Amino acid sequence: MAVFVVAYNAEAHIRETLQRIPAELLAELASIYVIDDKSVDRTTEIAGRLKAQIPILEVFTTPMNQGYGGNQKLGFTYAIRQDFDVVVLLHGDGQYAPEMLPSIIAPFAESDTAAVFGSRMMTRGGARRGGMPLYKYVGNRILTSIENRLLDASLTEFHSGYRAYRVSALAQLPFRYNTNDFHFDTEIIIQLLARKMRIVEVPIPTYYGDEICHVEGIPYALNCVGTVLRARANQMYLVHHPKFDVYDGGEYVFKTAPSTVHQHVLARGWEAGTKVVELGAGHGHVSTALHGRGLEVAAVDLFPPERDFAFPYLEANLDQPFADRVVEALGAPADVVLALDVIEHLGRPETSLQEIRRTMKPGATLVASTGNVGYLLVRLMLLLGYFNYGKKGILDLTHTRLFTVRSFCRTLEGEGFRVASVRGFGPPIRDMIGTSPLLRFLDTTASFLSRVWPSLFGYQLLVEAQRLDGVDDILDSTVGAETATAAAS
Repeated sequence: MAVFVVAYNAEAHIRETLQRIPAELLAELASIYVIDDKSVDRTTEIAGRLKAQIPILEVFTTPMNQGYGGNQKLGFTYAIRQDFDVVVLLHGDGQYAPEMLPSIIAPFAESDTAAVFGSRMMTRGGARRGGMPLYKYVGNRILTSIENRLLDASLTEFHSGYRAYRVSALAQLPFRYNTNDFHFDTEIIIQLLARKMRIVEVPIPTYYGDEICHVEGIPYALNCVGTVLRARANQMYLVHHPKFDVYDGGEYVFKTAPSTVHQHVLARGWEAGTKVVELGAGHGHVSTALHGRGLEVAAVDLFPPERDFAFPYLEANLDQPFADRVVEALGAPADVVLALDVIEHLGRPETSLQEIRRTMKPGATLVASTGNVGYLLVRLMLLLGYFNYGKKGILDLTHTRLFTVRSFCRTLEGEGFRVASVRGFGPPIRDMIGTSPLLRFLDTTASFLSRVWPSLFGYQLLVEAQRLDGVDDILDSTVGAETATAAAS
């Protein structure tokens, strides 16, 4: 167990802060280490003088100022390197009482505790009695309420700097990507919540003295709200940043909300006995539902689930010939082929579309969906100079081809299909984020806009196209007719 003291221009308080660490706790600590963030005063010198008094004390100075968040990155990385069990973050300016360290550490007796936060808001009226200015108190409460609502959390305070972490939990978080600014604390909370790690809050006293506050309130609040919104957008796969690449997901997700592609496809009134092929069937939810309605189904995927299905489920690489196997399994060419979020993953989409045609009878329907790289948010990101890939969504790392409405339709038409309809779908807010009244409103609005203007507001595109006779089909008919005429004469 270790105490990590962040310090910047703290010469007036660093000595007292270190001396106030309870003597009975020193025997339990492996280290107390101060990282002076290139102060322009005598912080390092004054702290260093206490080494004789506190043998486990180490004092380090950064080669250049790293910022509050950057200093924490150094301290937490050091804790991981030293293989500490728990590290407590203590501010060198004395704003947080070192006497509370035993209370901060105590919850780690529970093995599932990943972090402990000291909260100035748990004791009713305590923050104001401790001297917290009214504007800071009100701002703290409002900002915490917004963050709780957006992150589906229930913390009493997001903005206390008195914290402790289990080092093994820190090692699982991509905190090195976090900001070097003061909202580092908010970003690491987001990461803990996303990984469903347990956070415990304990009440701490509030103290406002003559320490210098380096936080600018309005920019800090905007940064906190902005980073929460970016995290939520990352969770929806609208944008991507490695620091928010911590949410569960990446695997195939069957969408249950009525405004999604899956439910739109399942609502189609295909008659019993219709022969359907689902390519890239994943867990087989769509195929299972269609089979349950009396359709004749064959599913195909590179990695079929390890369970039994009541219909053929073939293992096949869609970049290799597969049509003959599919037709054989189905007993005849298909009436409908589903390729939901498949074509953009193929190494050679044009070649694979030719193979898809071979599984279909003349006039059969292809129902294909893909992400829309012309989606409004992607366009705005490009306008701002951003373009990055993620685990899922429009810019999925496994995509080999990116499509707009026009390029997707053009690709299908070039391989012998006639596009009958194009429908846009908004991001899957209800399935990926939640179903609060606000989120339902956003989902409904996004769904409406995507239908009205799919090329701009469509997060996902669904195209229905008919298989046309190709050159080979027409030639076969021509040669066949000539042969028949000759035979008749």
